[in-house]
Amino acid sequence: MQCRSGLQQRRNSFEDGVAGTTCPIPPGANFTYILQAKDQIGTYFYFPSLAFHKAAGGFGGIRVLSRPRIPVPFPPPAADYTVLIGDWYKTNHTDLRYMLDSGKALGFPDGLLINGRGWNGYTFTVQPGMTYRFRITNVGLATSLNIRFQGHTMKLVEVEGSHTMQTAYSSLDVHLGQSYSVLLTADQPGFDYSIVVSTRFTTKIISTTAVLHYANSAGKAPGPLPGGPTTQIDWSLNQARSIRWNLTASGPRPNPQGSYHYGQVPTTKTIRLANSAATINGKQRYAVNSVSHVNADTPLKIADYYKIPGVFSVGTISDSPTYGGAYLRTSVMGADYRGYVEIVFENSENEVQSWHIDGYAFWVVGMNGGKWSPASRQIYNLRDGVSRYTVQVYPNAWTAIYMPLDNVGMWNVRSETWARQYLGQQFYLRVWTPSTSWRDEFPIPKNALLCGRAAGRRTRPF
Repeated sequence: MQCRSGLQQRRNSFEDGVAGTTCPIPPGANFTYILQAKDQIGTYFYFPSLAFHKAAGGFGGIRVLSRPRIPVPFPPPAADYTVLIGDWYKTNHTDLRYMLDSGKALGFPDGLLINGRGWNGYTFTVQPGMTYRFRITNVGLATSLNIRFQGHTMKLVEVEGSHTMQTAYSSLDVHLGQSYSVLLTADQPGFDYSIVVSTRFTTKIISTTAVLHYANSAGKAPGPLPGGPTTQIDWSLNQARSIRWNLTASGPRPNPQGSYHYGQVPTTKTIRLANSAATINGKQRYAVNSVSHVNADTPLKIADYYKIPGVFSVGTISDSPTYGGAYLRTSVMGADYRGYVEIVFENSENEVQSWHIDGYAFWVVGMNGGKWSPASRQIYNLRDGVSRYTVQVYPNAWTAIYMPLDNVGMWNVRSETWARQYLGQQFYLRVWTPSTSWRDEFPIPKNALLCGRAAGRRTRPF
C-alpha cells in the first residue's frame, strides 16, 4: 500500500493509500492507483504506509511541474535533483515493528542516508556557473534533520507546492515528512564539496554526506565540513517564521497566489489537537486528544461507502483536548464540507512533533512557545504565511493553521514520527456532504480492493 504524501487526491480519498481508505495489496499481487495531480505543483514523495514497511525503504520523490504557459518565478535550472534524506536503522522492519508491539522504543537511529547511501555514497555533478534545483525531502522515521552545502548558499524557492520568497540560507531544517526546493549556483572554485546532513534536537549528533562534484573538479575541497545547528529551538523557530509565501508568483493556475486572501476568510470552527504519550495495557502508546487510534477490520472509507455498521463512529475523537487518560479507539472526527477551520496543534512534550494532513494543503498562520489561547491570534501571519501539507510543532509549543474543507472524503491526520503514528498518534477527518454528485466526490474505483466486512461486494461496472 503506497501513500503519496501531499498529493491531495481531489474528491477521491479511495486512492489515498492508507489503512483507513484502502485495502492492503496481497503478497505477490499488484494494484494500480488512478489519480490526477489536479491544481497542484511542487515537490512530493511516496512511501509504503502499512505496518512498519517505511523502515525498509520503498519511497521516492514526485515532481509536479507547472504547465508550460504558466510562468515560474525563477529561470529554468540546468538540472532538477531529488534529495531524499532520512535516518536509518540496521534492524529489519519486522523486528522494529515487533519492538513497538512489545512496548519497547525504537531507540536512536544507527545512521543517516542521502538517497539511500551513506557517507559520500551519492554524487551530484554540476557544471561551473550553472544553477541547479535540489528538491529535499525528509523521508526518515524519527529525526528532524539539517542540510547544508559546503561553501554554497541555498535559495529557497518552493515549499510543498507553494512558491516562496527567495530567501538565502546557509543551512535548512527539514522536519519529518517535509519537502523543500532550493536553487544552488555552482559559483565556487572547481572542487568536490560536501553536502552535509545532521540530526537536530538530539543529544547525540550524527551526520552523513553526499558529494557536490564540479565537472572540472581538482579534488576534495579544502577546509572543514560546515557545522550546523544542533539543539537550538529558537534558531529553528525563527527560520520557520522567515519562510514566506510569494504573493506575486503564479501557482498551478495563472493567477497571483495572494488573490486567495486566506487571512480574510472568517473561520467556521476551531479544532485543537493535543498529542500525548501514554501507557495503555502496560505498553507504550501515543494519542491525540486522549484517543490512541487503532485500525478497524475494514477500511473506514470503504465501510462508509457501503454503509457497513459497526466499523466506526463519527465523533469518537473530540475537537479539543480532554486532558484525561488515554484509551484505544478507532478515532474519526466529523467535519462539514465547505467549512473553513482553524486547527491548533498543541505540544506539551519535550520533543518536536511533525504533523501531516492527507487530502489538503493548509496555511501556517502561527507558531510559538507556551500554551495557545485565543490571544495567540494576535501574532498570526494573515498575509503571506506559506501553504504546505506537513508542519512542525516545537517542544512545549503550538502551531496554528487555516484550512478550507473543500475536499470530500476520509482523510488521515497523523504524526510523521513513524513510531508515534504506528502506536496511535493519528485519526481520520471525515469531510462529508449529503450530495452524491460526482462534482463533490468520485464513486469507488472499479478496481478497488475489498476486504474485511466489505469482502465479496461489487464495486462498479465502469
